[in-house]
Amino acid sequence: MGNFRFILSGGGTGGHIYPAIAIANELKRRFPEAKILFVGASDRMEMEKVPQAGYEIKGLWISGLQRRLTWKNLLFPVKVISSLIRARNIVNTFKPHVAIGTGGYASGPVLRVASQKGIPCVLQEQNSYAGMTNKILASKVNKICVAYDGMEKFFPKDKTVKTGNPVRASLVQLPEQKTASFAHFDLDPEKQTLLVLGGSLGARRINELIEEQLPNFKKLGLQLIWQCGSLYYDRYKQYASELVKVTGYLNHMEHAYKVADIIISRSGAGSVSELCLVGKPVLFIPSPNVAEDHQTKNANALVQEDAALMIQERNLEKEFKQRFEELLASKEKMEQLGKNIKKLALPRATEHIVDEIVKLIHKVDE
Repeated sequence: MGNFRFILSGGGTGGHIYPAIAIANELKRRFPEAKILFVGASDRMEMEKVPQAGYEIKGLWISGLQRRLTWKNLLFPVKVISSLIRARNIVNTFKPHVAIGTGGYASGPVLRVASQKGIPCVLQEQNSYAGMTNKILASKVNKICVAYDGMEKFFPKDKTVKTGNPVRASLVQLPEQKTASFAHFDLDPEKQTLLVLGGSLGARRINELIEEQLPNFKKLGLQLIWQCGSLYYDRYKQYASELVKVTGYLNHMEHAYKVADIIISRSGAGSVSELCLVGKPVLFIPSPNVAEDHQTKNANALVQEDAALMIQERNLEKEFKQRFEELLASKEKMEQLGKNIKKLALPRATEHIVDEIVKLIHKVDE
């Protein structure tokens, strides 16, 4: 029987949406007849991204509690009740065989309702520090797929399985030859290449740092691929030159990863999982503006394995230049970081997560 029904819920950020879409694609590959429904927060990016990926999505009126006192918090209980009622209607109508949550506010009501109805539930936690929604749901679900060791401090040990985070299929196999990748960016194969990643929207402080350091990078003989983000492209495109390729968004990440000798990046869970596969020396600059300081914790998990370097935004001014130049000057250190980060890669994460989902279906069938 392949006509299963799956509900996937999660979103708010690309870090929650992308894994959900990857899991849906793998479910569809294994069960072409399956019906798949997404549930997201009605005012967040999943309402656009999920239909672009070819799936139906329904929205809930839900958001998180604000960290500071604000009138929006007064609406929070109303939103929770409203989204629970809507989630119950969706689950009753769709009747899923399994519900899968990838984090984010919308997955809370959906998995809560599904678990109350005895529908098997799977959580996927991308970060090394569990998100609030997933911690609340942990006792109610059947299986929790994680990407880091030591997650038993957040979740029941007997439910937790280390699978890794889903990554883009194109990255599992980088291009064999560098020639086409250098040609793609019109870069010099003889020069060392720095790749700067600030996420699809961009990272203000990283962009400011790169702008400050451009003369120094030139002095060091580096060429750059600078992904400054769509919000910042108009401001920084003036720096584009033979040595500096400025782009709002990278459509062919595999080429960028192939030519990079050193990478500067944020440390969202998805980026970290991709960079483990790529196996190049990375300097993480975590975003200080994310819930529960996830990015610092993700980067720290790698730093402890001598698999990456990290500098906090507040320390960039006094630390960056020296630490970057020391790394660039040490071929041995660069090789060691590349080798160590590659050891942490889990390239078959999506398949392993879907294996766990399939086990739950078979249990129900028995």
